[in-house]
Amino acid sequence: MRRRQKRFRQHGGAYAMFGRRRGNETAGSSHTTLTVAVPPEAGVLSGRVIDRFQQPVRQARYEVTDPIGRRIVAGETDPYGGLHAAVPAGEYRLAVTAEGYAPYHASALVEPGGPPGPGDILVEAVDPPLLPRPGHWEIEPTHSSIAFSARHIGLARIRGRFNTFAGAVRIADHMEDSAMHVIIDAASIDTGVRMRDEHLRSADFLDAARHPTIEFYSERFIHRTGSRWAVAGALTLHGVSRSVTLDTEYLGVGTGMEGETRAACRAGTELHREDFTLTWQSLLAHGIAAVGSSIDVSLDVQIVHKN
Repeated sequence: MRRRQKRFRQHGGAYAMFGRRRGNETAGSSHTTLTVAVPPEAGVLSGRVIDRFQQPVRQARYEVTDPIGRRIVAGETDPYGGLHAAVPAGEYRLAVTAEGYAPYHASALVEPGGPPGPGDILVEAVDPPLLPRPGHWEIEPTHSSIAFSARHIGLARIRGRFNTFAGAVRIADHMEDSAMHVIIDAASIDTGVRMRDEHLRSADFLDAARHPTIEFYSERFIHRTGSRWAVAGALTLHGVSRSVTLDTEYLGVGTGMEGETRAACRAGTELHREDFTLTWQSLLAHGIAAVGSSIDVSLDVQIVHKN
């Protein structure tokens, strides 16, 4: 097998050898080499994303594009910071992004049967955005949105939003001790289709007449890394409360048109209708559900400091 692999490499054939991992070598140690089949006209992009301390950056996102910007391949680094992709020979642009690090961009030339590259990719850490100062803040609805999407008949996604909501955030001296409370008018649901919105407000779904509000309350702000936070709390929907965690990206502090201090974030989570007894269902041919079980919720929020 080794002679066969060597012969393929010498003749630009179907085998490529990914290089050894760096940063963990010890004298006299051996290293596992991964062998994969690659077409004769292709080459290998292989590297390891590391920080300034030679530590791997896992789950960094990478994207390889051609000279006119078309995506060729994309993915995330493995637990050792590795990225590996077989691509047709040619010139490419490699972009790597990771939470808490400056974006990395470089050119890459891939040759048939050539050595895999680019090797080690060093990304530089950046300071996270300045946190909002302690005090009382309110959600500014004009520049905020609460949106959702759900699968329709197993095909396209139906998208909508809630037009009326309010909320307050108490920023503590230690961010982790902060709290927030959001109230949404259930009847303000808006998918752009009047008949569908009336059905969503009915007893089949939100039952807005009996449960006029949707509420989220949290006293757990958990710092993950860089500008990423988890906001854990209780969501009350359709009269049922369940624990929900918002995966949140904090965007920083700025100044509004009238000199007011603002802070912003993006957040999202996935809900399941059955968890909140939203069990109405209609099955189409072949048992396909008219409305999917999972609902993706996304929030773009600006808060304003209250003196």
